[in-house]
Amino acid sequence: MNCPRREKKRQQENMLSTWHSELESFRRQLKLDEKSDATIQKYLHDVQAFLEWQEGAGYIRKEQAIAYKDWLSKHYSIRSANSMLTALNQFLKHIGAENCCVKLFRFQFQTLCDQERGLTREEYQKLLEAANQKRNQRTYFLLMTLCATGIRVGELKFITVEAVKSGTAMVRNKGKSRKVLIPRKLCRLLEIYAHCNGQKSGPIFITKNGKPLDRSNIWRSLQKLCQEAGIDLKKGFPHNLRHLFACTFYEKERDISHLADILGHKSINTTRIYTLTNGEIYRSQIESLNLFIPETEKVELEKEKQHNDILCCKNESKDLTNFLKSRNNGRIQTLFRN
Repeated sequence: MNCPRREKKRQQENMLSTWHSELESFRRQLKLDEKSDATIQKYLHDVQAFLEWQEGAGYIRKEQAIAYKDWLSKHYSIRSANSMLTALNQFLKHIGAENCCVKLFRFQFQTLCDQERGLTREEYQKLLEAANQKRNQRTYFLLMTLCATGIRVGELKFITVEAVKSGTAMVRNKGKSRKVLIPRKLCRLLEIYAHCNGQKSGPIFITKNGKPLDRSNIWRSLQKLCQEAGIDLKKGFPHNLRHLFACTFYEKERDISHLADILGHKSINTTRIYTLTNGEIYRSQIESLNLFIPETEKVELEKEKQHNDILCCKNESKDLTNFLKSRNNGRIQTLFRN
């Protein structure tokens, strides 16, 4: 008798075999639409997740898509669920099943960041210190480059020896091109790093085989570094460094349009995600408005304070009178004795 794990694997293989031609056709269409490799990989992964969820059925019904949407809402954040549904809808349109497409979840833009997942400046410094102590120069300068420029992990390959010498990297991503300015101090450090590694041209951050680092290489390095630095592994993903750059820039400049240009965002609404406020900061800002006590209540509190002050004065006056009386009585008794 086959064990449950083997049976599940066999079902997955059957599912992929059933939908193989459709998935390959979808992949080719995404290529023709000039989607990036990372986007194609994600779309295919999300579609396969749905096909596995429906246990390898050779057809798709609207009821299944709706049930899958409900399942996603219970297991993923709304933003993640919507990204997965977007991929599924694209696939359904591609295979001519538009009638099975489902609506995305509606949600209000959040103004607070997730403190459990966000990387602070202090934690970033700890990561640099941990990398330096381990003499891991590649990871040390890689972290510094991602955080000091705000580039995406997939754009790291455009930080070349030539770009460092000129101080500007021409980044091409998602069918767009933009210039990324590299800080002068970072340029000097990266030039020294490249010289020490005998690199005269091409991407600075490469593997032992000379290939540019991919996101999986960087993610593993960052996870290991988080363990060594005593930082929560939830915070150990490269995109957090881009968030830290964006938050730091916005706190200093308060110019979201300029920040959107630097990050390469088409919409400012996307940039707003990177400027979410810490919950404690937001709380202190609200409380500093001092609007939580109505004016009528303020007046009553002021009256009560004045009343208490009057009572205190009366009590103090009584205490003083009693003290003087007792003192005078003592003198009189002394005179009688004499």
